[in-house]
Amino acid sequence: MEASEDWLVESLRLYQDFHAFDLSGATRVLEWRGDKGVFVAGYGSLKKNEILHLMLPLRLSVKENQGLFPERDFKVRHGGFSDKPIFDLKHVPKTRLLVTSGLPACSLQVWQVAEESDVIKAISTIDVPEEEGSFWPRVAVFSLMTPGVLHGTRLRSLRITDLESQKTTYTSGVGDSEVLSSLQVLSADTFAFCCTSGRLGLVDIRQKWAPSEKLSPSAGSGGGRWCAEVKGGGQNPGPSIASLSSNGQLCLLDSRDLYHPVSSVQCSVSTPSLDPELLRVTWAPVLDNCLAISGFDGTVQVYDVTSWDRVESQVEPLFIHRGHIFLNANEQDTIPLVTTHIWHPCKARTLLSAADDASLHVWDWVELRGSC
Repeated sequence: MEASEDWLVESLRLYQDFHAFDLSGATRVLEWRGDKGVFVAGYGSLKKNEILHLMLPLRLSVKENQGLFPERDFKVRHGGFSDKPIFDLKHVPKTRLLVTSGLPACSLQVWQVAEESDVIKAISTIDVPEEEGSFWPRVAVFSLMTPGVLHGTRLRSLRITDLESQKTTYTSGVGDSEVLSSLQVLSADTFAFCCTSGRLGLVDIRQKWAPSEKLSPSAGSGGGRWCAEVKGGGQNPGPSIASLSSNGQLCLLDSRDLYHPVSSVQCSVSTPSLDPELLRVTWAPVLDNCLAISGFDGTVQVYDVTSWDRVESQVEPLFIHRGHIFLNANEQDTIPLVTTHIWHPCKARTLLSAADDASLHVWDWVELRGSC
């Protein structure tokens, strides 16, 4: 109790804004709709799971601090129910469509956010080429004149499906059985993939499968399972790919040379990830050279990568969000595990994070040191 009270007092100095919200069930997905709304979805296996479109507290929707607001909580704008757990959710930009993935992995679900009511309803399914047992398809979306969904469980099943006609418009055409950990659309014609082994690739769909690749790390370079994210376009030059292992090793790479990491460091994690499926690394969309990691424990760590070199030395975070540990509403003996996090698209130091105790936090830390 004393540690919790000490943190609450310290939080007054650490945070510009802090909002805590309790969902009806834990979520593994946080997906923006604009800069004021976010989608969440449950992943429980023994019940129907809610899909919610939440509006951020009004205080976070204004450009400047304008004092107190009567509404300081999230508000439910739309909602629906899924018969199966949802492990991935993507909003198709400039539409009311959502695509979800989960277990059993026999299909993807397409949803529509109603325009004149508060309902999110399922409108179609997309069959996946093969059922993968405990593995489930990773999902990303192409925002074109005719939107398409990029999906796959392994490299061999990777394909793009047109959302209107449900016809396959692209396939990898390879027999490679490596399991995917993430997919990311980079432009109208390119996407990135990361395998659980650490293998990375950049793909141009205008040509036959010939990705620029970084093969799996050697056994002595961290091991474990990996995830990755490519920095958004328009940000400062420098390393554009961050690759994170379940052992806490973080590699930064230049997309022009995937074979030679710009730097490889050990993050300040006390133990390997308790659930590598929850591993996540994200680049800050507004701040230069800052990224966040989660999936190791009940925290989200923010790092400034500006001064990193090639040496595999341990690095210390710029900021650690410990709110999910000290604001455990259920006062359980076990420490909550952070399930996912995202950066606000335009507020520099604002992040959202969720944990397996169904807590949802939005927080904006105060700049105490460093360049972020």
